[in-house]
Amino acid sequence: MAEKEIINYTEDNIRSLEWQEHIRIRPGMYIGKLGDGSSADDGIYVLLKEVIDNCIDEHTMGYGKHVDVNIKDKTITVRDYGRGIPLGKVVDVVSKMNTGAKYDSKAFQKSVGLNGVGTKAVNALSTYFKVTAFRDGKEKTAEFSKGILEKEHKETATKEDNGTEVTFVPDNSIFKNFHFVQEYLDNQFWNYCYLNAGLVMNLNGKRYVSKNGLLDLLQRKTNEDEIRYPIIHLKGEDIEIALTHENSYGEEYYSFVNGQFTTQGGTHLAAFREGYVKTIREFFKKDYDASDIRGSVCAAIAVRVQEPVFESQTKTKLGSLNVSEGGESMKNFIGNFLLKELDNFLHKNPSTAEALKKRIEQNERERKELAGIKKLANERAKKANLHNKKLRDCKYHYNDEASGKDKDLISEKQKESTIFITEGDSASGSITKARDVNTQAVFSLRGKPLNSFGLTKKIVYENEEFNLLQHALNIEEGYEGLRYNNIVISTDADVDGMHIRLLLMTFFLQFFPDLVKNGHVHILETPLFRVRNKQETIYCYDEKEKQAAIKKIGSKPEITRFKGLGEISPDEFKRFIGEDMRKQPVIMEQGDHIQQLLEYYMGKNTPARQDFIIDNLKVELDLVEERENV
Repeated sequence: MAEKEIINYTEDNIRSLEWQEHIRIRPGMYIGKLGDGSSADDGIYVLLKEVIDNCIDEHTMGYGKHVDVNIKDKTITVRDYGRGIPLGKVVDVVSKMNTGAKYDSKAFQKSVGLNGVGTKAVNALSTYFKVTAFRDGKEKTAEFSKGILEKEHKETATKEDNGTEVTFVPDNSIFKNFHFVQEYLDNQFWNYCYLNAGLVMNLNGKRYVSKNGLLDLLQRKTNEDEIRYPIIHLKGEDIEIALTHENSYGEEYYSFVNGQFTTQGGTHLAAFREGYVKTIREFFKKDYDASDIRGSVCAAIAVRVQEPVFESQTKTKLGSLNVSEGGESMKNFIGNFLLKELDNFLHKNPSTAEALKKRIEQNERERKELAGIKKLANERAKKANLHNKKLRDCKYHYNDEASGKDKDLISEKQKESTIFITEGDSASGSITKARDVNTQAVFSLRGKPLNSFGLTKKIVYENEEFNLLQHALNIEEGYEGLRYNNIVISTDADVDGMHIRLLLMTFFLQFFPDLVKNGHVHILETPLFRVRNKQETIYCYDEKEKQAAIKKIGSKPEITRFKGLGEISPDEFKRFIGEDMRKQPVIMEQGDHIQQLLEYYMGKNTPARQDFIIDNLKVELDLVEERENV
C-alpha cells in the first residue's frame, strides 16, 4: 500500500479573500453562468440588469421617469434621473460589501435588490468601471478596475440633472468573446417597461414604454390569431395578472417579483398555478384535471413583496413563503385574489368563459385519447434502454435539487447543462469523446426525424425518435421538468444537416414552443475550414474567416474543408464545444406566428417559398462570383 503524502496544515494555509477576489474567483455565485451572450441568462445580461435594477428602484420610489442606456462595442453606460447616490458614499456603495440604502426598508420598500451585492459584482467583473453621482448641483466620480479603486475625483459643480451614471466594460477574460443579442436586450427592456407602466427607457436611441403593463406583455408574446379568447387582465394592490389560452401545446408563464423576471418561477408562480386551477374548478363547478385547465395557457404574473427571499443572488427563483414578514402567505394572497377577481371577470364575460371552457374540454379529450398510446410509448422507451443506447447523460441537470455546502457551485453547473442532439454514429461519437461529462450530454438520432408539421401530439408517442427525445429532455409532463438548460442541435453544415435542423425545430415549435420562447434551443456552429502550416492552425467558420486566415498565415497553407462533424477529431472538437463554443439561439421575434412560420418552411411547396429560395440562391451565387473575381 502506497504511503500517503503528509500535508502540513498550519496558519499559512488560512487565507482571507478581498471582496473583489471572491467575486472574480466564483463569479457564478453572483451572476449565474458566464457564457458569451448567446443565451438570455448569460452573465453579461445579468451585469446590465444589476445596474438597471438600481435605476428601476429609484423609479419605483417615485424618482426619475427615464433611463438611458448606451452599448457601444464592449462599453455599457447606464444613466438614470433619480435622486443620485449621496456624494459621500459613492465609493462605498459600489465597493464595500453590505453597504447600501436597501438595508433601510423605509428608503426602498419592495425593492428588487436587498443585499447590496449587485453593483459590487459588476465592478469586480469589469476591467473598467466608473460611477458618477449627480446631486443638488454637485457631482462626484470614482473609477475602478476589477473592483480596485483607481481614481476618486473631487466633488465639483454641475448643471446635470440629479441621478446616477455607471459606465463599465465587462472583463473579456471572464466573459470570453461576449456579444449582446438584440432580441434578448429587447425582451429585457420591454419587461422593465411592462412592470413599470409609464417608465421610458432608451437603448442606443430605441425607445421602450408601456401603458398597459402585463396586458402589453401578453399581446407582444402572443398572436391575435392564435389565442382562444381576449386576454384577461386583472390588477390589484401589489399584484397584476394577465392570461389567455393559445392553440399551441404546453404551458407558458412569465413571472415577476418586484420587477425581477423570475425565469425559474418560485412560490408565487406555484401559488398562481394552484389558485388558477381552484378558481376554474369552482367557477364551472366541475373537477377538471389540473393539466387540462392549464394546458395551452399563456400567463403573466407580477407581485410586489417586502424583502423577498430568492434562492440565489441571480434572483431567478422566489423562495418567500409570505408577502411580508409575519404577513399573509403567498398561497393565500394570490389564491384569494384569483377567487375574487377572476371569478368576477368570468361572470361578467360569459363569452370568454365559454371559450375557456371549450379549450379545457378539448385538452381533456386529447389527454384521454393519448392515455393508451402514452402507456405503450413509455414501455417502448424502457425497452429501448434509452440511457444506454440513445443518451449519454451528464452529471449535473438543470432542474436537479442542489444541496450541501456547494449548492451555489452545483447551481452554476446546472445552468451550464447542455444536451447535444446529433445524427449518426460518427458525429455523436466525436462529441461524446470530447464533451465535459459533468455538464454535457449527447442524444443520437437515427436518420432524419419525421416532418411533424400539422400533426397532433399523438405522433410524439407513436414515433420512437420523438418519444425517446422527449423522455431524454424530461418534458413529457411539461416544460418545468426540463433536464438541460441548453438544447443544442448539432448537425452537419450541408443540405442534409440543414434539413435535420428544420425538422427538429419544427418538432419543438409544434409541440414544445415554450422551450424556444424561453431561449433553451440553440444551433451549434462548427468550423467549416482548417487553415494551417507547421507553426499555426486557424479554424474558420465561414469563407470570410478562411480568406483572412490564408492572408495571415501565407505561404500556401494546408486547407481542409470539413464536410461533417464526424470528420473533426475528438481532440479538435473539445475546443469547439468548450468555453469558446459558438452557438446561435433560436429566437422567436415579436410578431412571429408559429403556424405561419411552419406552413411557410415545412408545409406544401408554395410559390412564396420558391421565390425566397431562388432570391437567396442568387445572392449566394453573386458572393461566390465576387470572391472568385477577387
